[in-house]
Amino acid sequence: MKYRLMDLLACPICKHFPLRLIVISESRVERKTEEPKPLCELYCGFKATKIEGMEAPPCDDCYKIEIDQGVLFCESCKRWYPIIDQIPRMLPDKLRKEKEDLEFLQKNRDKLGEIVQVGLPFNLGKERS
Repeated sequence: MKYRLMDLLACPICKHFPLRLIVISESRVERKTEEPKPLCELYCGFKATKIEGMEAPPCDDCYKIEIDQGVLFCESCKRWYPIIDQIPRMLPDKLRKEKEDLEFLQKNRDKLGEIVQVGLPFNLGKERS
């Protein structure tokens, strides 16, 4: 997934924007930006800030990074969506697989902070339904 996608993504459940991005692993790709800058319109995912008021958006650096694994987290409804193999998996609750989500949380628990305990639809908290 590219950081640039953060300018477009909102929570599919409550429509909150922007989502919080937690990067677990990323890789560098050699490419040049040939499009006009800034590439993002509202939100710079690379710097986690609004584009408005930025002096020089870091488009050249951002464009060379792929997020391999991570999490998109909605601060409003507390839902989290894993990024696996560079693909954000933003499924509705009923289509998610509890076992896979819990394994992902367990494997990455040291990097995910509060999401491990309070994230929806599944988490590793004591009071799971």
